[in-house]
Amino acid sequence: MSRTILIIGIGAGNPEHMTVQAINALNRADVLLIPTKGEEKAFLADMRRDICERYLTNPNTRIHDYAVPRRRADGNYGDGVDDWHHAIARIYEDLILEQSGPEETIGLLVWGDPMLYDSTIRIVEHVRGGGRVAFDLEVIPGITSIQALCASRKIALNRIGLPVEITTGRRLSQGWPEGADDVVVMLDGVEAFRSVADPEAEIHWGAYLGTPLEITVSGRLGDVAETISDMRGRARQEHGWIMDTYLIRRAPGHAGEGES
Repeated sequence: MSRTILIIGIGAGNPEHMTVQAINALNRADVLLIPTKGEEKAFLADMRRDICERYLTNPNTRIHDYAVPRRRADGNYGDGVDDWHHAIARIYEDLILEQSGPEETIGLLVWGDPMLYDSTIRIVEHVRGGGRVAFDLEVIPGITSIQALCASRKIALNRIGLPVEITTGRRLSQGWPEGADDVVVMLDGVEAFRSVADPEAEIHWGAYLGTPLEITVSGRLGDVAETISDMRGRARQEHGWIMDTYLIRRAPGHAGEGES
C-alpha cells in the first residue's frame, strides 16, 4: 500500500460548483492541504475553507495550511515557471512526509479544473520524480472559469461548426492565433484584448467569476475595451488582485490572416 494524492477540481469560485465526485473525494482525504500567502491566496484559501465547512463531513480529516512561494518575474519565463514548480514540489514532498502516514490520502483543492491552465498535475509528477514519496494519483475534474463566463453571459462557447482556441494574454499580445476566429484568453496580466486590431470583434469578459465579487462586460470590442480596462484597474486596486477570463469573437472569415 502507498499514499494516495487526490487532485480535486473545486470550480471557478461558487461553492455550488462542487460536483458529487469532488465532495466524495473531499471526504476520502485524511489530510487536505490549503495554500495561503498574499491577498489573492488569502481570498482563495477562505473560499476553500468555505467549501470544507459546507461539504466536509469526515470528522477525521485534517486541514493544513501552507505558504506558496512567489514566482520570480525576472529572466526567462519558462525557466522561471519551471523553478517555481520545483520549489512547490519540494514543499509538497515535505508536507506529505510530515503531515500524512504511509497509507493515508492527501487532497489538493484546485481552483477551476486541474486539466486547464493549472500546473498541479505537473508539480505532483515532479514529486513522484523526486523518489522520496510513493503514491497513487487520482484527478477529479471541475467547472472552469470559461464555463462560468459563458453561463453568466448566457452564451454558447462555440459557434456552429467553428473551433475555439484557448490561449494566454501573453500569447495573444504577440499576435492573433492563426486559423482562429473565436479565442478564449486566460492569465492575462497585460490586457492583451487592447492589442486586437479588429474593433468590430465581440468580447465577453468576466473577473472573479463564480465568486461574490464577479463582474462581467459584453459588447463590441471598440466600444467596451476602455470600460473593461477601467473596471479591471479599479477592481485590482480595491481587492489587491484580479483573475479574469474572456472570449473574443471575430466575424467568420478572418481566420488565417494572423494579424494582431
